[in-house]
Amino acid sequence: MRRLLLAPALLALAFLLLQPAALAGSRLPAPSVDARAYLVMNGASGDVLLSKNASERLPIASLTKLMTVDVALQHLSVDRYVTVSAQAADVGEESAGLEPGERILVGDLVRAALIQSANDAADALADASSNGNRPLFVSWMNEEARQLGLTNTHFARPDGLDAPGHYSSARDITRLAQWVMGMPEVSQAVRLRTSTIAGGRVLTTWNDLLGVFPGVVGVKTGHTDDAGWCQVALVVRGGLRIYATILGSPSREQRNQDLAALLRFALTRYQLVKVVAAGSPLETVASAYGGPSVPVAATSSLTVPLRLDRPPVEKLVLPRTVPLPVKQGQHLGEVRIYSNGKLLGKSELVAMRSVGKPSLLGKAGWYSGQTLRNLFGWI
Repeated sequence: MRRLLLAPALLALAFLLLQPAALAGSRLPAPSVDARAYLVMNGASGDVLLSKNASERLPIASLTKLMTVDVALQHLSVDRYVTVSAQAADVGEESAGLEPGERILVGDLVRAALIQSANDAADALADASSNGNRPLFVSWMNEEARQLGLTNTHFARPDGLDAPGHYSSARDITRLAQWVMGMPEVSQAVRLRTSTIAGGRVLTTWNDLLGVFPGVVGVKTGHTDDAGWCQVALVVRGGLRIYATILGSPSREQRNQDLAALLRFALTRYQLVKVVAAGSPLETVASAYGGPSVPVAATSSLTVPLRLDRPPVEKLVLPRTVPLPVKQGQHLGEVRIYSNGKLLGKSELVAMRSVGKPSLLGKAGWYSGQTLRNLFGWI
């Protein structure tokens, strides 16, 4: 690998973008956050930008429902009707107003659990998945946590109400959010501020950043006496996917303020930079029999979000010598852009010119030259 070499037209821009804060002019200082734990991470690269007590085991309230929905959808399809159990309907606290014996679509229960954080919907999903065997469903949740590598997580119930042995960590919740946001049923629901389900019941989100903080598309809030105010948020902007998780904030307002501050801080750590320009020569490759060198260029431009304090690295994957003939546009390799060991993007490299096959006389001359060089090399 080597340090990234940019096309001349982009050099001045890249120099500016990769300078310290005084020159870049837009970087914010790390905010002061009033919470028991938090973590801010670039979802694409895995870079942790800020954290506090990120692995500490803490109550997580309704952030639990991310796992509940994940496990339930492994057993139920969204277009299936299920019956609401009496136990689920009677759970109390935040509710979608479900009635015992009511028939309802799984998709409606998923939205109720994720948007309004309805405990009755989460428990109804658990009961329908396990034929009413709640301990079995919880065991599935814990098995899924192990499969996802959530080493500081253990569940005791599907709704997230306070219970002994029910905990997770800011790091684990961030990982869980990344996982479930790959599920269309989840990613589509958590970006909604309101939705209507069976019986004309209107769901309203507890995510105060939706529609307020540009680019926020989820994910989940939670609150109980033991857990305090919690949230994992995802902002998608300018090619970035930034996750921020807060556990144990003292109030809803404080949680919102701190979460927004963490997201703003993270976004100012990156800048979109066009690191590879399509059609511009990046390197030349020797051709066989001493023929003309072949310039190569990328077939597509690469614009990637770069950390201002971490210059990118370019790797050109090319042969030392290309056999002849070579046709213009022929695939020869690829260019890859890395930051901190993580692949940010790649593009195909092709020949910018054609070089014909050498004649017999040309080959003979090349072999003669090689022989003479070898002879003189031994003298």
